[in-house]
Amino acid sequence: MADQIRVLIVDDSAFMRKIIGDLLSSDSGIAVIGTARDGIDAVEKCKLLRPDVVTLDVEMPRLDGLACLERLMNECPTPVVMVSSLTQEGAATTVRALALGAVDFIAKPSGSISLDMAKVRDELTAKVKVAARANLRRARLGQPLPVVVGGRTVGREGGRDIGRPRRIVCIGCSTGGPGALHEVVPRLPADLGAPVLIVQHMPPGFTRSLAQRLDELSRLQVREAAAGDHFGPGDVLIAPGGSHMTVAGGDTIALSQDPPLHGVRPAVDVTLHSIVQHYGGDAVGVILTGMGFDGARAMAELHRAGGRTIVEHQSTCVVYGMPRAVVELGVADVVAPIHEIAERIVEAVQR
Repeated sequence: MADQIRVLIVDDSAFMRKIIGDLLSSDSGIAVIGTARDGIDAVEKCKLLRPDVVTLDVEMPRLDGLACLERLMNECPTPVVMVSSLTQEGAATTVRALALGAVDFIAKPSGSISLDMAKVRDELTAKVKVAARANLRRARLGQPLPVVVGGRTVGREGGRDIGRPRRIVCIGCSTGGPGALHEVVPRLPADLGAPVLIVQHMPPGFTRSLAQRLDELSRLQVREAAAGDHFGPGDVLIAPGGSHMTVAGGDTIALSQDPPLHGVRPAVDVTLHSIVQHYGGDAVGVILTGMGFDGARAMAELHRAGGRTIVEHQSTCVVYGMPRAVVELGVADVVAPIHEIAERIVEAVQR
């Protein structure tokens, strides 16, 4: 069928290539047009076959997933869905891949592979379909840029303040979010003067790697949130995968296993709603790239309370879903491309 999504499968395991291929081919809207056994083979076949989407293994001989992804983005830009192992090293590599331009990832299951892969068939096919429509035009930072506030470059040293913050920032994102966060968080100054709480739709394990990676690149101190954490200006806390994150009394973090909202946990609406309850109009809400409409309800609540609402412009969104939902509600105070979001956050905090 002419309208089928054409997929190239890249994995060094012939068994995994067969399993992934069978799962994708079970969807009438997807056609597997080829397979590759390593990164070098993948780059060659991508140039030859011009697939709509590539599924890419992380650990491969000759040319691994990261090196392959960099070459694909430079030589044959194609939406990529990473297939990651459920290990700390696999999670860290996957986060780097998402920062380099991969659209999304699925976790390669352990144990009975054929059985477990069947369980993730719906997730795999859904993410391939989203990736086929992804916007790859976004300009990426590559390296964090110096942040200039008030005519001077701000470093990390001495940036953490003491005491209750006057303002608080909440950033929400989903598909394409890790790459977007890599373009926003490293640009925030050490003296931002407000804590930043981040909700990225991700499973357990991967949010810790995301926090560690952003901490390495940023002037603010980034960590995965834990129950009871106290936060203040200079702190960036990322909601752990699998848990809702809320603000409790005394500027502390509470985590819960309450049912998913909008099919996700953590959910932006849960976190931002709790922030509005405690901070009202002193909060700043930011919605970046992502599928669906999580965050829109709480952004409307924040807007009514007099807080500042910022969303990423369609032109730089990998998936223009969550930001569009806010715009369509008419509650977006600022709409800006990803490379301007950090500056808009600084302006909102200082107003």
